[in-house]
Amino acid sequence: MRILDTSAFIHEYHTDDETASIPLVKEELTGEHAFRFDALEGAGMYVHIPGQGTVDKVLRAGGETGDKGVLSETDARLIAAAFELDAILVTDDYAMQNVAEHLGVEVEVIAQDGITEQRDWKFQCQGCGREFDEDKERCPICGMDLSRKNPA
Repeated sequence: MRILDTSAFIHEYHTDDETASIPLVKEELTGEHAFRFDALEGAGMYVHIPGQGTVDKVLRAGGETGDKGVLSETDARLIAAAFELDAILVTDDYAMQNVAEHLGVEVEVIAQDGITEQRDWKFQCQGCGREFDEDKERCPICGMDLSRKNPA
């Protein structure tokens, strides 16, 4: 089974496998892309609502990889749906790919190159330059904003 992200509908992704998505994806789509969602649903695409416990697990994983701050609610719920249904997540979103792989969820990309390695992001203070493993609202030392930094 394949779980379809918004980009799958925008890029007119095709597969012979069973498909599923979530209601929040439909809300993000407009025009012909929204009609494509409706058409696939009418043709048997499963619309899944993941459990809150699984969504919380995804958000914890996003915190571990440093991607939590860039995951939307739709992103987290799509990863959770793929996790619950033991399905392949179809997306071009790099943060989603990183968190999905951290959770052992297989990913298929559409129009972009997929990630080449999983990353655990670091966060650097814009004031004092200290680095942290976890994203915080502000630096606990000097109070300045933190920014996500490539750990490589």
